[in-house]
Amino acid sequence: MQNIPRIFIDNKISTGDRVPAGKEIVHYLRHVMRRGDCLVFNDGVEYTAFLTDDNKNMVVGEKTNRVDPSNKLTFCFAPIKKTDEMLNMATQMGVGVFQPVITDRTVANHINWNRMRKIIIEAAEQSGRNSVPEILEPVKLKDLDFSNLVVADERAGHGKDTNNIVPENITKVLVGPEGGFSENEFRFMEEKNVCGISLGKTILRAEVAAVVAVAKVLNK
Repeated sequence: MQNIPRIFIDNKISTGDRVPAGKEIVHYLRHVMRRGDCLVFNDGVEYTAFLTDDNKNMVVGEKTNRVDPSNKLTFCFAPIKKTDEMLNMATQMGVGVFQPVITDRTVANHINWNRMRKIIIEAAEQSGRNSVPEILEPVKLKDLDFSNLVVADERAGHGKDTNNIVPENITKVLVGPEGGFSENEFRFMEEKNVCGISLGKTILRAEVAAVVAVAKVLNK
C-alpha cells in the first residue's frame, strides 16, 4: 500500500459505501497523483477505494490490515505563533487529543481552529494514521484537569533540579507558551501536586519542547 494516496473521510464508512468526491479530492487524485485509486480512513480503520469514472463518488473497498499507530495521549498546550507546526508534528507522533490551555503569557489568542483541524487531517493522512486527533475547546490553566498529567518544566534549563522520570500512569502532558509559565502558575501547579519533568538543560522553543515532551511521555 506504500505511496498510495490516503484520504480522511469525516463520517463512518464501510465496504461498498459510495462517498461523494469533492473537487479538491478529484483534483488531487486525477491531476496531482494521476490515479483513481486511494486509501480512505476514519475511526481507526483504513479501506481501499477508487473514484468512479464520472469523478462524482469514491467507492469504498475492503479493509486493509494496517493497524492504527495512533495513541491516546492528550497533549495540553498554550497556543503559540507556530501552533500549526506544533500540532502538525504532534499529530505525526500519534497524539490522540489536543487540549488548548490559556496561560498568563499566552499571546496567540486568535487561533483559526478550523485551519488547525485541516492541518492535523493532512498530517494524519501523510503519517499513516487511521484516525484524526480531537481538538477540545480551550480552557484556562486553573480549569484544566490535572489528573494523570505531567508538565514540561522549563526551569530545568535555568538550573532547577527537576524530575527526569515520567510516572507510569501519565496520559497527559502540558507544555507552556513562548514565554514559559509564570511563577504564579508554577506555584499553582505545585499546590495541585502536578509532576514536572525536565526536557534537558537547554531552553527549547515551544514547538520543539512539544515534540520532546510528547516523545518523552510516549517512551516512558
